[in-house]
Amino acid sequence: MVPAPALVDLSPLAATSHAHVPALVLAVHGSAVPEAGATIRRLCDAVEAHGGIRPVVGHMDHQEPSLAQALDNLAETGRRRAVVVPLLLGDGFHRTVDIPEVLAAPRDLETVLTEGLSGESDVALALYGRLREAEGLAGGRADAVVVAAAGSSRAGGNDGARTAVSQLNVLLDAERGPVPVLPAYCSSCEPTVADAVAMLRAAGHRNIAVATHLLAPGRFTRALEQAGAWAVAEPLADHPRIARLVLRRYEAAVRPARRMRVSVPA
Repeated sequence: MVPAPALVDLSPLAATSHAHVPALVLAVHGSAVPEAGATIRRLCDAVEAHGGIRPVVGHMDHQEPSLAQALDNLAETGRRRAVVVPLLLGDGFHRTVDIPEVLAAPRDLETVLTEGLSGESDVALALYGRLREAEGLAGGRADAVVVAAAGSSRAGGNDGARTAVSQLNVLLDAERGPVPVLPAYCSSCEPTVADAVAMLRAAGHRNIAVATHLLAPGRFTRALEQAGAWAVAEPLADHPRIARLVLRRYEAAVRPARRMRVSVPA
C-alpha cells in the first residue's frame, strides 16, 4: 500500500514575529481559465486552515502577480525570507529552469526553493480520491484507468506521472483486484489520452475512467472531456492531500534539522 503521509505541526512559528516567519510562496503554472484561480484559492484556504499560514501565489504564465512580482512585493513589505514551493506535478522546464532563474534575480529577500510535488504518495492518494468521486458520479466502477498528465519533452519531466501510475495501480489492486492503469499525455508525448482510451476500449473495457494528473482547470482539462472516457476525474490542487504536502515541503525547508512531529490522519 502507498503509506499514509504525516501531518505537519507548525505551531512553534506562531511565537515568531511576522517579519521573521518565512513566507510560503506557491509557484503555480497559471491559466487563462477563470476556474483555475478559484481552485488555487481553495488550496490556499486549506493550507491556512491546516497550517495557520496563508500562501502567497506567484504565477509562471497567464495570471498576475507573476512569481517575480510576488517575491518583489514580499521584499518591499519587509519580509526577510520566503520558501518557494513549486506547485507542479513534474520536473519539466518551469521547475528546473524558469523558477530557479526568477529566484536568482537580485532582491532583498532570502529564498529557499523546495522540491515540487512529483512522485509523492499524497499525489497518488489525491488521484485515487478524485477517481472515486468520479466513479460515484458516473454510478459504477472503472474497469480501466488512464492517468492523464500534462506531458514534458524534458528528461525526467514525466517521472512524476509514471510514479503516480504505479502508485495508483497499487491502490486499485488492493481495493478491487487488477485494473489496467495506463499513462497518457496532453502534450509533448504519446500516447495521447484519446489514444489510450481507444486502446483500452479496443481491448474490451467499457468503464474507462480518466484520472486527471493535473492540478487546476485549464485547456488540458477541457480537452479531457472530449477523450471518449466513461468518467473524467477533477484536477487535484484543492484536494486536502495536496495542502498537507505543501505544508510538509514548507516545514522541511524552515526547520530542516528538526524532526517532524507526526500523527496519523483520520
